[in-house]
Amino acid sequence: MTGPLSAEVRELLLSRIKDVADYPKPGVVFKDITPLLADPKAFGALTDALVELAGRYGATKIVGLEARGFILAAPVAVQAGIGFVPVRKAGKLPGATLAQSYDLEYGSAEIEVHAEDLAAGDKVMVIDDVLATGGTAAASLELIRRAGAEVVGVAVLMELSFLPGRERLAESLAGAPLDALIAV
Repeated sequence: MTGPLSAEVRELLLSRIKDVADYPKPGVVFKDITPLLADPKAFGALTDALVELAGRYGATKIVGLEARGFILAAPVAVQAGIGFVPVRKAGKLPGATLAQSYDLEYGSAEIEVHAEDLAAGDKVMVIDDVLATGGTAAASLELIRRAGAEVVGVAVLMELSFLPGRERLAESLAGAPLDALIAV
């Protein structure tokens, strides 16, 4: 499923996403969104599309995934008039946290959220910049549910459709929609 983008907005966003070859390692093409963020028209159009999805999902909280997900999610929460909750790498949040481990291609990682920031009754929309293999997103959905909140949708700016992220998330979504504004 794709998000609420007109062809004009989709082209605007795509024109502001730059491919960087061999970054962070040889053979990888990094999708750099900083030119999109620097363009107020493009960033505004992206924010508007994500706010529309938050309304469609009935979200009462927005979760942004570290780190570029924070940049996209925070203005959506402000514009939608709902709370923003960061999901961070382990050890970055003070106080009581809930943690969730997940497997990477080589090794594992852990993410955390403040224990008091999500609760029963919260309807959470997760926002991130890129869906690749789906590991971080799947871990965030588990973390949100462990906090007692409901996942009502996941939205990403870009889905790397040649990677298995959507398939990996299918079970974790438990019927919640996954909207990729742009599939590459």
